[in-house]
Amino acid sequence: MAQLLHGEDPEPADRFPAGPLYVPVRPGRSGCAARLFRTPLGDRTAVGFTSERKLTATLGGGQAWIRLAESALRALTAPLGVTAVTVDPQFTAPAPARTTPPAPAAPALAVRPAGPVTHEMSALRNA
Repeated sequence: MAQLLHGEDPEPADRFPAGPLYVPVRPGRSGCAARLFRTPLGDRTAVGFTSERKLTATLGGGQAWIRLAESALRALTAPLGVTAVTVDPQFTAPAPARTTPPAPAAPALAVRPAGPVTHEMSALRNA
């Protein structure tokens, strides 16, 4: 059966599951957890890749992954409030660099609180 397109919409009328995906994970205390990402608009999304090559091209060769069906990935992230799944994203922002805390600033000079002009201060102004 041919897929029907709606007007100018380039997407197929019926979406089919992407199939088994390579899902990036991070190690945790009780095993691995799927990594969640943010869309350009800031929404949380689960991410899956259709090939290991695409995953490593986007996230690097050191990224751990597991194989999951798209439906399993959705079921895994739904309790977290994440309903979007992004397949084969091409661009990612680099991970934030870990920085050392800034060195403490030099102590500030003691400043007298503002108040009425005293006799000593008026003498300094007139000098």
